[in-house]
Amino acid sequence: MNKGVSEEERNELAKKYGDKIGDREFITVVEIFSEQEKLENSKKVVTNAPKKEIQKTNEYLLNINDTAKDFTLKLLDGKTIKLSDLKGKVVLVNFWATWCAPCLLEFYDIPAKITEPFKNDNFVFLAISSGEAEKLVAQKATKLKKDGLDFNYGIDPDRKIWNDYATNSIPKNFLIDQNGVIKFATTGNVEGNLDNLAAEIKKLLSK
Repeated sequence: MNKGVSEEERNELAKKYGDKIGDREFITVVEIFSEQEKLENSKKVVTNAPKKEIQKTNEYLLNINDTAKDFTLKLLDGKTIKLSDLKGKVVLVNFWATWCAPCLLEFYDIPAKITEPFKNDNFVFLAISSGEAEKLVAQKATKLKKDGLDFNYGIDPDRKIWNDYATNSIPKNFLIDQNGVIKFATTGNVEGNLDNLAAEIKKLLSK
């Protein structure tokens, strides 16, 4: 299971380890605790559980059955796409970043589970990089395309689109129906997320 991560969490690792993390997105952190520390940490988990649930709930600024906020997205090929122009199609909006390991792990499963099965349908997949410069995203997209991940890569350098939809961790997916209404949403590269998205896409396309 790969839960979503926030840029703040990634930046904290960068502060602590500096250039050691380099451009590698896949970072493993090992923590060793004494028995007393384990006991204290277990107490913290129980104590903080309700707060974490509240934070998770508040990550979505737009929820199921809300009308998706319109936006104009610049793609890496220079074209632009306006969400409202896609009415009549099912749209999956994915928020990601080049530094986000769960985002990239999810990407590698998307062709087989999402884009290939629905390539001949009225379906559009938009991969929106949040808070990153176009040059950086273009470099990563070039590498990803070599691995067969040839998506509609768009950029949201100022997070204008992201700030209308959600907060905190990525990846996040918003499934929007033919009328521009959000019908399903996921956070993190959690087992079952893409299968559930695929099932929901199939339902919407059958209407």
